[in-house]
Amino acid sequence: MKITVTGATGSLGSLVVEHLLARGVDASDVTATGRDTAKLSVLAERGVRVIGSDYDDAATLDAAFDGADTLVLVSSSAIGRRVEQHANALRAAERAGVQHVVYTSAPHADTSPLVLAPEHKATEALLVASPIETTVLRNNWYNENYEQAFGQATATGTYLASTGAGKVASAARSDYAEAAAVIASTGRHRGETLELAGGVAWDGEEFAAAASRVTGREVRYASVPAEKYREVLSGAGLDDQVVDFVLALDDDIAHGLLDGPTEVLADVIGHPTMTLEDSFSTWFHRES
Repeated sequence: MKITVTGATGSLGSLVVEHLLARGVDASDVTATGRDTAKLSVLAERGVRVIGSDYDDAATLDAAFDGADTLVLVSSSAIGRRVEQHANALRAAERAGVQHVVYTSAPHADTSPLVLAPEHKATEALLVASPIETTVLRNNWYNENYEQAFGQATATGTYLASTGAGKVASAARSDYAEAAAVIASTGRHRGETLELAGGVAWDGEEFAAAASRVTGREVRYASVPAEKYREVLSGAGLDDQVVDFVLALDDDIAHGLLDGPTEVLADVIGHPTMTLEDSFSTWFHRES
């Protein structure tokens, strides 16, 4: 079985490739593709087929998908342009004769008002209309999204957010990548949509308590109104577009849109997901 992974120069795609190799998929059966092939040189040295591609360039997609049986379509990072780019990739997959597409989506993308959901919902509609059999992986939030916040919280003693008592059912990025690798290499869950999340959800108070336990330093949670947090973020030099996105996401979390721990992800990968505290410990001891 030949497997192509898009976005392999990024954090998630690169981990998908690593998990495919760890599962015993022959390197020669894996194609890692992305815009900056220099980032893939180590994989090329290990025998992985490396080829440059751009979601906006059909010819490069045709070359990257040629011969692929399965395509792991890691969603584009170009917010606002994702649907067009994903449509380009799906058309190229159809031309290449791909039999199975594994797509990384967002939690409850078809019904959620989550700020990130609309482009994923539209992409899922494209997948439904495609003749290719698909598996949709609706990934919840990544622990790694909080690495900077963990560093700031332990340095200042305060975890600042406007999420109220909202919870996040996050897991490590590697857990989600492993799930994609399992499904791509086994063909399991074809035609299914899986809601993937960590097995434990946490809120701001639990974030602070976990950070305190890991570091031995007192960290408290300060939940502030959105407009106050806007002042803080703007004062830190973030532009208005980024500030608006952060505030919208915090509001989504406050309203429970990233809550909902499940065992589905753990069942797919065959082991418990990494908790936020596990990730804190990894980051803290790495820097120590």
